[in-house]
Amino acid sequence: MGNTLVHTQMEDVKSFLEKSVTEFETFLNQTTLSSLVQEKTSGSDYYKILLSSLRKLLVYCEEGLDSCQVILKNDPFVKGAAEKILYRIYHQCIEEFFSPSSDVWYEDSRSAYTGRNSIKFRQDVPDSVKAVFKNLESSFQQIREELEYYETDYRTKMIQSK
Repeated sequence: MGNTLVHTQMEDVKSFLEKSVTEFETFLNQTTLSSLVQEKTSGSDYYKILLSSLRKLLVYCEEGLDSCQVILKNDPFVKGAAEKILYRIYHQCIEEFFSPSSDVWYEDSRSAYTGRNSIKFRQDVPDSVKAVFKNLESSFQQIREELEYYETDYRTKMIQSK
């Protein structure tokens, strides 16, 4: 891929991460475990894990955003470093959004064909949580489609270098 295309993708990902970080921060700064329990009285243990997973995802997005900002400020633009950062963002941010290591929610891939949101929660969650995911899911899906190239390209490069 040419430098211009990678640079443009890096700028797109930076904008996406800025939006995501803002959304996650706003939600997490305004939400407590007790407020979730007040909203929906079941599952406070589940809500603890859910909030923890969202904080982890926020940290990954913040780190990715910081990396994008550093790479974009570099003159000259270093394509190899940018590709490595985009690969890491794909694995840490995008994959964690759709399939978190805590397994608190999951992606129902069949939902993509029906036009519904694909994120499904293991237990019933308050509407405020659903709203965060609804607001971000299409952006995460779009960036995932753009960055899938780095998944296959990076693996190909690793195999060829052996």
